[in-house]
Amino acid sequence: MAVTMAEITHLRKMTGAGMMDCKNALTEAEGDMDKAMEILRKKGQAVAAKRSDREAGEGCVLAVSDKDYAAVLALKCETDFVAKNADFVALAKEIINLAVKNRCKSLDEIKALPMGNGTVEQAVTDRSGVTGEKMELDGFGYVEGVETASYIHAGNRLAVAVAFNKAIPADKAHGIAMQIAAMAPLSVTPETLAPEVIEREKAIAADKAREEGKPENMIEKIATGRLSKFYKEVCLMEQEYVCGDDKKVTVGEFLRAIDKELVVTNFVRYTLNAE
Repeated sequence: MAVTMAEITHLRKMTGAGMMDCKNALTEAEGDMDKAMEILRKKGQAVAAKRSDREAGEGCVLAVSDKDYAAVLALKCETDFVAKNADFVALAKEIINLAVKNRCKSLDEIKALPMGNGTVEQAVTDRSGVTGEKMELDGFGYVEGVETASYIHAGNRLAVAVAFNKAIPADKAHGIAMQIAAMAPLSVTPETLAPEVIEREKAIAADKAREEGKPENMIEKIATGRLSKFYKEVCLMEQEYVCGDDKKVTVGEFLRAIDKELVVTNFVRYTLNAE
């Protein structure tokens, strides 16, 4: 049977599917809107199943902050072409805004959130049917604090969420988020660095000192000194602050100049870039 442009447009608005996909689904469903939507959904499931072993290495990484909560989330796909598609980016934005609104703490919570006529997980599957690519939600992380900030790097491939223990001017908080994006710290402080990372770096420093012919009784002291240098590279509060005019202060010193008790309590950084 013939379907009208109004019906096609309505189905496209409801599902986000392409015009031809909507026309074909409506024709197959003989104009029944609910059946057409189910046809599109099954198509998405079929595509997802068929491409389940493919790598989703591209995508859209976003971050959103709302007062005491901020989150980072990646909606991944297979190609850069799809990752830059306006509808794909819009879906990623809608999902992360829902996650922030509901203060989600896991991907499972996000996937179960209502969206359209189903759930977020179903919406992602439906979009997979439209694009013909594997899609998945990944890279989720959240922070909570007295105040939070977020940063999305140009191109939507890297995003940051950061939390503070006290109020901080928005521009200063944004600068710290940019610092995290640019310098890729592993932890907030040396105390929060994973013990296995510390042991590994200390062992590397000791081995290097031995290769340099340093006396065995000096190895421990040398390794400890080099570990301090390592902390300045990978611990946020110890890093040189690179997003301001003064390049001679650490992030910790920069924050203490605003408020002597101000610190970063946590951060999340996620990137699709090879580093």
